[in-house]
Amino acid sequence: MRKLDLGCGRNKSPGFIGVDSNLDATAADVIADLNCPLPFLDDSFDEVRAVHVIEHTQDIMQTMAEIHRVTRDGGRVYLVTPHYTDSSSWRDPTHRWHLNTYSFRYWTAQGLHHERHWYTRLEFRESDLHVELARLWKWIGIQWLVNSFEWFRRFWERYLCFAIRGKQMEFTFEVVKVHD
Repeated sequence: MRKLDLGCGRNKSPGFIGVDSNLDATAADVIADLNCPLPFLDDSFDEVRAVHVIEHTQDIMQTMAEIHRVTRDGGRVYLVTPHYTDSSSWRDPTHRWHLNTYSFRYWTAQGLHHERHWYTRLEFRESDLHVELARLWKWIGIQWLVNSFEWFRRFWERYLCFAIRGKQMEFTFEVVKVHD
């Protein structure tokens, strides 16, 4: 299996090819600007990780398209990003995107508004989502509710998330490619 760790920094995942733009302090195997096309052929990887990377990119549409391009059909994509209500989302001036648990629905079959979006034909199938909340909310069981029931997560996102703030979100997607 070929695995890619985008924005690996000093903490490249074992068994992965690391990519980062930082020339000095990195464990990357490949130095590349993540805001440009990736230096890999189509369908090169079975798995792609981007841990605390997507919120830094200039163009999230382009970044998702590049991740889709280099990952084979059925390949796995693992993304971690802060929830937009966490102070880390706003505290870091290099964060360009402030995302919630529905932000990536844009690229799924059900779409952002329960229909395919017209700006892209790319598709990812969400296979797992884990929302991390502060310890207090975890102990009380709110985190379990958010992660166990779609209806509760929707309620939390709409009405509770600014009081019961999210910390980070971990998404796992399967790449879907339409073959003509």
